[in-house]
Amino acid sequence: MDLQKTFLRPDEALHHMHQFPTDLLFLDINMPSVSGLEFHKAIPDQMMVIFTTAYAEYAVEGFSLNAIDYLLKPFTFERFQQAIQKANEYYRFRHPVEPSKEAYLFIRADYTLHKLNLADILFIEGLDDYLKIHIQQTNHPIVARMTMKAMLQKLQEADPEAERFIRVHRSYIVPFSRIEQVRNRIITLAGEEIPIGMSYEADFFKRFQT
Repeated sequence: MDLQKTFLRPDEALHHMHQFPTDLLFLDINMPSVSGLEFHKAIPDQMMVIFTTAYAEYAVEGFSLNAIDYLLKPFTFERFQQAIQKANEYYRFRHPVEPSKEAYLFIRADYTLHKLNLADILFIEGLDDYLKIHIQQTNHPIVARMTMKAMLQKLQEADPEAERFIRVHRSYIVPFSRIEQVRNRIITLAGEEIPIGMSYEADFFKRFQT
């Protein structure tokens, strides 16, 4: 995290943000010339906002504007860090990094050793001691005798960015960057609906708290 600028005048801040792309804005609400809630409507849509104010009564309206967080003054450094963590996770969700085309692993199935690019994996489905690895551009998944635990270990060995793959259910591993939407603990991904298991729910939503 890198502090670019601080402003006392909203018009100067707005001019700067339209000139120089900014990821995150800490915005007070009670300002002399315009309220922070009104100012929020003028900023670029993609910008993340964390409200900082001494007035708790603005919290509901602040969150209705899809703010990342709402820091009530005076706040501790630990509370500040929590807000930053939320912004980091939301940024990673909005700007996923695809696995490198060079990142791959070998899977033995049907007496054949298959080379799989991590970028081509849609999702992995567990069936007892077998896995179905669903691959982009084919309707025929690779079925391999392997446990989910062993598969996660292979992903970690194949790519230092293997955290892009996340286990969301006892029977499913998904690439985080391929998630299209999440609703009612159901992930939509590559035309499929994948459930989020109760024991995996907390870790999953920590990846992008809004």
